[in-house]
Amino acid sequence: MKKHASILAIGACLCAALACVVLVGCGNNQPASGTDDAAKTTEPATTASGDYTLVTDGKLIVASDLDFPPLDSFENGKAQGFDVELSEAIASKMGLECEYLPPMNFDAIIPLIQQGGKADIGNSAFSITDERKKEIDFTDAYLDSNLGIAVKKDGGISGDEAAIIEALSADGVIVAVQAGTTGQDWAEENLPKDNVRPFDSVTNCITGVSTGKFDAFVADLPVIGYQCTQFTDCEVCLEIPTGEQYGIVVSKDNPGLTSAINDALAELEEDGTMAALKEKWFGITE
Repeated sequence: MKKHASILAIGACLCAALACVVLVGCGNNQPASGTDDAAKTTEPATTASGDYTLVTDGKLIVASDLDFPPLDSFENGKAQGFDVELSEAIASKMGLECEYLPPMNFDAIIPLIQQGGKADIGNSAFSITDERKKEIDFTDAYLDSNLGIAVKKDGGISGDEAAIIEALSADGVIVAVQAGTTGQDWAEENLPKDNVRPFDSVTNCITGVSTGKFDAFVADLPVIGYQCTQFTDCEVCLEIPTGEQYGIVVSKDNPGLTSAINDALAELEEDGTMAALKEKWFGITE
C-alpha cells in the first residue's frame, strides 16, 4: 500500500474540508533577506543521546519558517500544522520533548542546520532534492507533493500549461514565490527571471495576488490549495506534476539522528498516527 498520500487527494480534499476555515495572516511585504536572527544566537554545546547528538539533552529542537499552512504556521504565539504535530509525534517516539525555535526565513533553515548548535532538525515542508542533499541529509519521505499556480479568479490567466506559461512570461507580469523553495526554482527555470519575485512570506505572496499586486503565485499544491480556501477570490489555475516528496532536514554530521527519526516515522506509519494526521489536516482517509 502506498505510504504517502497522493497530491490529487490532498488538493481535492483541501477545497472541501477547509472551505469554511477563515485564517488570514498578516505580514510586511518585504523581499527575502535570506537571514534570520535565530541563526546569530550563541552556539551551545551539543550533548550525546544514544548514537546521535542533540543541542539540548532531552529535547528535539526544530527550525521552521512556520508560514506554510496547513503544513506549518504560527498562530496566537504557537506553532501548529501537520508538520508541527508530526515533529511532536516523532519526538514522543524518541522519548524527547519537541521545541520549536521562533519562526525564521525558509532559506535560512538549511544553513542553520549545517552550522549546528541551534536546532537539531529542519521541518518545514522541505522537498527532497539532489541539490539540497549536497548540503544536508534528509530523512525518509513522509508526504508527496506537486507544485501549483494560484491566480485571481477571472483575471485572464487560464488554459493549458503552455497557455498559462505564455501568459506569465509576458512583459510586466509579476509572479510571486517563496524564497529558497522549489516553487522559485520552477518559476526561474520556466519564466523570465525578471518576472519572478521571491519573498519571505507565503501570506504576502497570496495577499499580493488577491489585491492585484502580483499576477500569480507558485508554491506547493497543498499550500496553494489551502490558501485559495482562505482567499476565495483566488484559484489554482494549474497543477504542475513535479512528483516531489517532503523530508526532514538533518545535519550530515548527525547520521544517527537521521536513522532514529526514520525509525520513528516507520512506527508512526505502522501505528496509524500518520494516517490520522493526514485526515486531520488534509481530510485524507487511506
